[in-house]
Amino acid sequence: MKAMTVSNAFFRRFLAAATLGVAMSVAQAPVALAQSPGVVLPDFTSIVEKADPAVVNIRTTATVPVRGMGPGGGNDPYELFRWFFGPEFQPPGGGGAPTPRQRPQPQPEERTVPRGVGSGFFISDDGYILTNNHVVVDATDIYVTLTDGREFKAKVIGTDERTDVALIKIEAKDMTPLVIGDPKKLKKGQWVLAIGSPFGLDSTVTSGIVSAIGRDTGEYLPFIQTDVAVNPGNSGGPLINLDGEVVGINSQIISRSGGFMGISLAIPIDEAMRVVDQLRATGKVTRGRVGVQIGEVGKDVAEAIGLPKAEGALVSSVEADGPAEQAGVQPGDVILKFNNEPIKRWSDLPRIVGETKPGTRADMQVWRKGKTLTLTVKVGEIPAEKTPAAGKPGAAPVPEATNALGLSVVDVPADVQKKLRIKGGVQVKIAEGAAGKAGLQEGDIVLALNDTDVTSAKQFGDLVSKLDKGRAAGLLVRRGDQTQWVAVPASK
Repeated sequence: MKAMTVSNAFFRRFLAAATLGVAMSVAQAPVALAQSPGVVLPDFTSIVEKADPAVVNIRTTATVPVRGMGPGGGNDPYELFRWFFGPEFQPPGGGGAPTPRQRPQPQPEERTVPRGVGSGFFISDDGYILTNNHVVVDATDIYVTLTDGREFKAKVIGTDERTDVALIKIEAKDMTPLVIGDPKKLKKGQWVLAIGSPFGLDSTVTSGIVSAIGRDTGEYLPFIQTDVAVNPGNSGGPLINLDGEVVGINSQIISRSGGFMGISLAIPIDEAMRVVDQLRATGKVTRGRVGVQIGEVGKDVAEAIGLPKAEGALVSSVEADGPAEQAGVQPGDVILKFNNEPIKRWSDLPRIVGETKPGTRADMQVWRKGKTLTLTVKVGEIPAEKTPAAGKPGAAPVPEATNALGLSVVDVPADVQKKLRIKGGVQVKIAEGAAGKAGLQEGDIVLALNDTDVTSAKQFGDLVSKLDKGRAAGLLVRRGDQTQWVAVPASK
């Protein structure tokens, strides 16, 4: 109790000192402010006045079946008994309703219910509206409400699930379209606005800054990340810069609560307009493909295979008889450029290939065995048949060879090589030491060591014995139908 009293006394002295300090700071504040230059925040009113008429509220409806009294959906009071005792059940004394086999089967009743709300904006004066695919997908009817209160029924011109873009249209003229901006000119820290219908509150304006550009979330497109308040109902609305231009479509939020928590994501408008051009022309999107599965190039793998930078797309699997295989692409290659566009991140490749017109012949720069090669691929078209599984490696015979990496390997039988469409290689029987810690396991097939193809267990042992012990070794490993470079640290 005494200690608490001392603490309280100390706290009172501290509070008095702090109060005096605050008073002195307040007294000095006008002088400090007078000496610092004024900061003028942007005035958004003129931007909003011009942009607001272009933004619309979208509500959708869906048709759902109406269930009746019993578990089967009918109006028979004895339906519940038939559910327990069988369809031929009759109440005591008879006189019940006909059994399901006796009575005509009624058509299921349906009713229309509200499905959701979202936002959109005009991209032309004749009624074309851009929004998100998830706003209109599976909707029975789509209704568009303008800022002046007029409501129109819209029709879907086309949608693209992969980019979450939808193009819809109303029969109207002299609409106010937004000016299309260039998201590539955006910089982190720039002011941006969102206009939409969060929670159905149409024509709501929020502001913030660009938090990141090219945010990779594993989706098809890189996003613009902002801290603009975006909530359910904002989806499909525009992200606008200080020139009044639309630079993105507000599409997603990252949240643990379902509401805004400071991170919102927008689809870059240039990527969306490429989709719109196809939807407007044909109602669908056609994309290119080359038939490879890819992964990220880590720093350790880049160092192990001699790649100057950890960039590009690592080829883990090549589709049999696909465009890439016909061009000469091999598992373990790192694709550095496609059609003269650099692949900085592995996720750049699907987007760049997808934007390439099927049938186009494109040059592809790959890294293989310490040098770059240029291959020419004829781009195919999505959708395509899935790559058939190559099958699991069969049992491999002796002889075995052990090495300093902690691997015990055997030759790969000729029939297994043919089945897997590989040449040479060795199959792992035991993975210990550095190789085991790096993730290798029994059944893996090692196809290359650094820049050299592996042809046999004996040759692999010779290669390992000559490794530089001060540098990690790069092993091209096949597991199932996937191929990946694995960096095995140097032994200590």
